[in-house]
Amino acid sequence: MDFKDTLLMPKTEFEMRGKLPSKEPKFQERWESMHLYEKMLEKRAGAEDFVLHDGPPYANGAMHIGHALNKTLKDIINRSKFMEGYRVDFVPGWDTHGLPIENAMQKLGYDRKKMELAEFRKHCYDYAMEQVANQMKDQKALGTVADYDHPYITLQKEFESRQIEIFGKMAMDGLIYKGLKPVYWSPSSESALAEAEIEYHDIKSPTIFVKFNVEDGKGLLNPETDSFVIWTTTPWTIPANLAICLNERLEYALVKSEKGNLVVLKELVDSLWEKFGLQEKEILKTFKGKELEMITTKHPFYDRTSVIILGDHVTAEAGTGCVHTAPGHGMDDFIVGCKYGLPALCPVDEHGCLTAEAGDFLKGQFVDDANKTVVMKLDELGALMKMEWITHSYPHDWRTKKPIIFRATDQWFASIDKIREKLLEQIKEVKWTPAWGETRLYNMIRDRGDWCISRQRAWGVPIPIFYAEDNTPIMDEKVFKHVAGLFREFGSNVWFEREAKDLLPAGFTHPGSPNNQFRKELDTMDVWFDSGSSHTGVLVERGMKFPSDLYLEGSDQYRGWFNSSLIIAVAMYGVAPYRQVLSHGFILDGKGEKMSKSGGNSVSPEKVMKQYGADILRLWGASIDYQADVRVSDDILKQCAENYRKVRNTFRFLLANINPEDFTEHELVAVKDLTDIDQYMIIKLNEVIEEVIKSYDEFDFANVTSTLTNYMTNELSAYYLDFTKDILYIEAKNDPRRRQVQSVLAMCCDALLRLWAPILVHTAEEINDFFKPGSESIHLQTFPKAVEMENAEAIKAKMERLLLIRSDIFKALEEARAEKIIGKSLEAKVLVNLSEEDAKIVDEMLGGKFAQWLIVSEAVLTNTALKAYEVCSVAVEKMDGIVCPRCWTVHNDTNEHGLCDRCAEVVKREYPEFKPE
Repeated sequence: MDFKDTLLMPKTEFEMRGKLPSKEPKFQERWESMHLYEKMLEKRAGAEDFVLHDGPPYANGAMHIGHALNKTLKDIINRSKFMEGYRVDFVPGWDTHGLPIENAMQKLGYDRKKMELAEFRKHCYDYAMEQVANQMKDQKALGTVADYDHPYITLQKEFESRQIEIFGKMAMDGLIYKGLKPVYWSPSSESALAEAEIEYHDIKSPTIFVKFNVEDGKGLLNPETDSFVIWTTTPWTIPANLAICLNERLEYALVKSEKGNLVVLKELVDSLWEKFGLQEKEILKTFKGKELEMITTKHPFYDRTSVIILGDHVTAEAGTGCVHTAPGHGMDDFIVGCKYGLPALCPVDEHGCLTAEAGDFLKGQFVDDANKTVVMKLDELGALMKMEWITHSYPHDWRTKKPIIFRATDQWFASIDKIREKLLEQIKEVKWTPAWGETRLYNMIRDRGDWCISRQRAWGVPIPIFYAEDNTPIMDEKVFKHVAGLFREFGSNVWFEREAKDLLPAGFTHPGSPNNQFRKELDTMDVWFDSGSSHTGVLVERGMKFPSDLYLEGSDQYRGWFNSSLIIAVAMYGVAPYRQVLSHGFILDGKGEKMSKSGGNSVSPEKVMKQYGADILRLWGASIDYQADVRVSDDILKQCAENYRKVRNTFRFLLANINPEDFTEHELVAVKDLTDIDQYMIIKLNEVIEEVIKSYDEFDFANVTSTLTNYMTNELSAYYLDFTKDILYIEAKNDPRRRQVQSVLAMCCDALLRLWAPILVHTAEEINDFFKPGSESIHLQTFPKAVEMENAEAIKAKMERLLLIRSDIFKALEEARAEKIIGKSLEAKVLVNLSEEDAKIVDEMLGGKFAQWLIVSEAVLTNTALKAYEVCSVAVEKMDGIVCPRCWTVHNDTNEHGLCDRCAEVVKREYPEFKPE
């Protein structure tokens, strides 16, 4: 036998390597089979509710890294709130209507234009449900806990029914109307879009300057010689021109040139003449814009006039100061046109092609092609002053990524104006994290126009409007309630399966339908109306807390879900649907560049989990400043894996030294019976507990992970565990000092395990299986509480002084090692000259264990002059004597087999049968 057989070495089956990809699915299966979510609700029956309302991801395609971050953050919050004592009801959701699924069905060979709408919608339904199942599987693989048996899906009958109720109330309150307005129109989607569905990209556009000859100058201008010069970046809208808009307060000039007398903004004359390449330049007259109102000009293409009108949107920043005005193709144009009684002329169809109204030379041309035709025609007629190319930011359809056009069509709108002030008031009542979120949404609501809620789609919730024979839209509370009831019973497909008369209440009549004939609206609702109704379709429908405590989504949702949810909730209930809004940034690659599949720099959550494990992905999400844009790459994930390894190995050491064969709960020493040096570790642990729970409450998970990691790395691994190995391994099993140390380890393991549990969900469960065999789940426990301690501040002050002394001595040891005086620290004898006060602290805190605490063979306090360091003077000598074969300290004792006195006593008492080889 060897002396090492008498040592109490660490013992545990908790593996050093996590093997997360193979272990995690087993924990997930276990949680599912034990109905963990339901048990969590049972455990907190009667407790205060906490509701984080889930924003629905779109049910199409695999979960991407942004979804993974979002779902991880939500899960950390829900689990931490549960461990704080709240009852946490979390219903995961999915958004399922709209264009992406229609497009997917087209690719699968289902042509919505060649089949019954009801049949096409059934295929969309089945496809959406498949996507929900796939994404749910992805979310479960992250280790998230939620009511996956009862998710909310926007295609569910009860959800659609609630949506109709919302529409009906808003309609009856005068917030829903149909109107002809220019809207964002996507030729690629063949549908109107809302502001939330628009994103901006740079495009190259032809810019033209065009002469409009004066027809009736009202005595100020001469029809024979004078012209206005307009400017536009959309030549294809010239056929829809009905007016030229000036600013009434700006000064305009009539300027003589070799191309006639031209009216432009006076301050732009020099720059425009240079641009046009004109030599002759003589200002003949100047006017305020107001003086030119109602002068008429002749359209260069058609036998019609373009009138001079006035508008405040005209500036001197670009163009000529004379703004081309086509009321059917721009909101500013439409608004100013309405003041002058101009129609919203729109000679462009739903495909983005010019109609016969634009003339035979343009009919059927797509707007981009029409640009060239218009420019050539203007040049041929002598009306083109200049054509150049500019690159500018232009709105695009966020689904198809193709440019949109502004097109006047009959659409359904939700009025923002009528509730704008209430919306702005409610924004101020919400807590926003980051704080700039309040300003961002406030400005959006303050500036946004009415919400275009109708879509020309097949797959969506139909707008529940019937038209009488005289085309009057029917706004009747009984009708809305009846349709909501039909949707709750049959789902929204009933709208497409039945005729209008079969969808109306029995015996319904209307003065606009003398023959009792009706037709139904075929447009569907904007999908943002779907998801924006979720507070009612989920929270109100299921009797959950409303308003919810928290909404958490990406920062793009200020224009999306945060926005639409607010509008609908205020319209419905007069309050915001959330008490707090938390947003996270976008995910970039390791170089800080935007991720894209085409760029080859995207990171697949599934791949990360197969390589590293979900807990590494969760640790990454909890370690970053997620409120800003964040980076992820293989190098970053490797660093997370390394940090995880350090945490895991610290837990492994704790478990190995408090394994059930060696230490049980009944052997736990009370905190008051620990040494001061042990109590200091509990004082620091108390600080960690308080800081971590505070950080969980503030959703500052990066501080949670750094606080826990620093304590485990610095206070535990690098300090306490380092010097207490001597006690744990060398002393007798039941030695009181050893039990004190084990008690500290057990308390640290217990607290740290529960504090890590919301983040490292699988690892925490694995550790708990070893730490408390037979307990049901770490995820049914609560956060630890700080231990009440007497004299904490006094102990802390002494210990901090002691650690300064230790730091000086360690510097001296390092210097001695560098000078080859010693090798290992146990070869050292240290001489230390301390102040009287410091010497008293060493004696009180360490007694005769100064050398053991420093991990040297001997430590002597002396008054002799030594090398001065920061707080004390130190000398290091090589310790003379023999090395104890059991504890490796150098000693001068004369025990048998070279053992030091301590080891000889332990072996003699604990191992009387022991016979060294």
